[in-house]
Amino acid sequence: MEIKGALTLRKRQVLILFVLLGFSEAGPGSVRYSVVEETEIGSFIANLARDLGLGVEELSSREARIVSDDNEKHLHLNLLTGDLLLNEKLDREELCGSTEPCVLHFQVLLQNPLEFFRAELHIKDINDHSPTFLDKEILLKISESTTLGTTFLMESAQDLDIGSNSLQNYTISPNSHFYIKIQDSGDGKIYPELVLDRMLDHEEEPELRLTLVALDGGSPPRSGTTLVLIKVLDINDNSPEFSQRLYEVQVPEDTAIGSWVITISAKDLDAGNYGKISYIFLHASEDIRKTFEINPTSGEVRLISSLDFEVIQSYTINVQATDGGGLSEKCTLLITVMDINDNAPEVTMSSITNRVPENAPQTLVAVFSIRDQDSGDNGRMVCSIQDDLPFILKPTFKNFFTLVTEKPLDRESRDEYNVTITVTDMGTPRLTTQHHITVLVSDVNDNAPAFTQTSYTLFVPENNSPALHIGSVSATDADAGANAQLTYSLLPPPDPGLPLASLVSVNADNGHLFALRALDYEALQAFEFRVRATDRGAPALSGQALVRVRVLDANDNAPFVLYPPQNGSAPCTELVPRAAEPGYLVGKVVAVDGDSGQNAWLSYQLLRATEPGLFGVWAHNGEVRTARPLSERDAPRHRLLVLVKDNGEPPLSASVTLHVLLVDGFSQPYLPARDAAADAAPADPLTVYLVVALAAVSSLFLFSLLALVAVRLCRRSGAAWAGGCAAPGGRFPGPLVDVSGAGTLSQSYPYEVCLTGGTGTDEFKFLKPIIPSLPVLDTSRNAEENENFRNSFGFGIQ
Repeated sequence: MEIKGALTLRKRQVLILFVLLGFSEAGPGSVRYSVVEETEIGSFIANLARDLGLGVEELSSREARIVSDDNEKHLHLNLLTGDLLLNEKLDREELCGSTEPCVLHFQVLLQNPLEFFRAELHIKDINDHSPTFLDKEILLKISESTTLGTTFLMESAQDLDIGSNSLQNYTISPNSHFYIKIQDSGDGKIYPELVLDRMLDHEEEPELRLTLVALDGGSPPRSGTTLVLIKVLDINDNSPEFSQRLYEVQVPEDTAIGSWVITISAKDLDAGNYGKISYIFLHASEDIRKTFEINPTSGEVRLISSLDFEVIQSYTINVQATDGGGLSEKCTLLITVMDINDNAPEVTMSSITNRVPENAPQTLVAVFSIRDQDSGDNGRMVCSIQDDLPFILKPTFKNFFTLVTEKPLDRESRDEYNVTITVTDMGTPRLTTQHHITVLVSDVNDNAPAFTQTSYTLFVPENNSPALHIGSVSATDADAGANAQLTYSLLPPPDPGLPLASLVSVNADNGHLFALRALDYEALQAFEFRVRATDRGAPALSGQALVRVRVLDANDNAPFVLYPPQNGSAPCTELVPRAAEPGYLVGKVVAVDGDSGQNAWLSYQLLRATEPGLFGVWAHNGEVRTARPLSERDAPRHRLLVLVKDNGEPPLSASVTLHVLLVDGFSQPYLPARDAAADAAPADPLTVYLVVALAAVSSLFLFSLLALVAVRLCRRSGAAWAGGCAAPGGRFPGPLVDVSGAGTLSQSYPYEVCLTGGTGTDEFKFLKPIIPSLPVLDTSRNAEENENFRNSFGFGIQ
């Protein structure tokens, strides 16, 4: 498999190389424009749309852009008008140096569909540089025996302009010994030579100072000057002679700084100071001076700065040898820089699409170009990407490539691809450059939301507070972004009678469920509904889940007593014979509880009794039974207060009053029980005290009025009223009971008291205020009624 993969990669690289070589000659003809250097930014160059035969709308729709070979943004294309504008000031000398013509190559790149147009921009020179001499002073040593017409080579000036704006002439300050002669080197450059016009005399004038002026051809012309210092020497009749007139050497561009390049050698037949030779670079440009140096004594040339074949391929240097008498000679040194593979290929991205839709077919991801500054095989390149990615490379035009998807992508399986573009040259050793592109797969809404559970069961205690958070549902969506943003909602319940909208609500953003009102277990013990999760894609997708809500019972219902009834107009009285044995069933308290479970488990307890220990209540069934045998000493009437309590937390209770009447063999007439309202055990002591006090005050006031009226009437008809009430010999001294003023009463009021006779208990038969208007009781009739009452319960008269 590895061998097969390597062969596939080799075939792809070879194919791309041949296609690239074919595209280098393809494409439409170049469009040429020109502009003067230093033109202001934003200046109009041409209407590119018209020249290319394109509409302005087409430039915008096809995303036209300018791509320069040097990757610099010198130009700007206005997509609204189609005008080609300057994006920066152009300096011809900086861009091209001495190269003429100065041409910037660029391409017009159109996308959708992809198309290229080649174009050239010629930059015209203006006279913006003055001639300059590298040396501020030129020293010449001339023997006084120098013959007339002898010429002396002078240092030339440098002018960065070209053409007519370049260096055109030299002049020298007025003097009586020298004049300037202009020499043409044949390569378009001129050099000044100083010509002796009149014999020198060391004794008369040992030193001369002249000013050399360099003039260019601009309008107006620019100039530069240097000082020429001439020292007149004694006679020196031999000039230095070089061993050869031309020295040639090849130097690799990776030669280390300080390395020896070549040694220039010259000889002088003179002896002494006239035979000592010194070497200098003559007419050397600044590039030569900062790259090489020559030993003035030995003539060794060494490298003082790095070489770069891609910048300068060769150097032509004039070397001058001067003896101690001022005579000189020159030779030429040609240094050729040898190219090595020291530049890795470069990748320039022209257009890139970071996000690709997951369901799209072939999609343009990136447009890029490659280049290598080396030459020959060192500059030939192959381009490739990884084999395991769904992308392919397509060569388009002259080192331009496009990266497109090979098939539709799936974001859910892989949402990001790291594409590595590898460019390798054919040099020795081969150099490789890699450019990494991260391609993000954008999501489309192709996955419906899914709940973490198919059903949820929630438990809510009854009597909850409104807006109580009772639980949550959660769903997930495999998509991303808005396609994964979920909104929760309630679906209509299957039971149309269930008021779901008033029971629960769901937070649309996070799925939290809330009870809208207090729930009642006794009314609604459980209900269910469905929650839907909908994403925000287009079109939107949704999922559902079932939610069951169970209402938990709370102890919110107190026991309710069914028997004895608590709302009757007259209290219910149980009759118990005095002969009853212990455990005799007196009655049964029946109660129910609306709650369920242990909240409805009831227990019974005797809270208060007229005579403790006489009766008992069974805790589990509420039966009231006698606890001991009855005796004649026990009071005939008893009031039992029974507490019914459930088993909730906290427990709730209710109380009921049971009236019990003890009868002696059922022979005594039934004594009606007292008013139940007066005997009822109040739940709240403060309320009871207030009610009792109000009732007592009202009753005493009424009875006092009635007693006062009765006393006055009795005094008027003493004999008539005396037979109406018999006073038995007992504990009361007379027929009237004196109620002394106490509490809220300030006076005493008499009451008539009638007692039963013939018994040892002296029980009250009746008690009433003395009211004249009331009829006299018929004792025989009362006896008959009592007899009938006893017979109705089945008791015999003993």
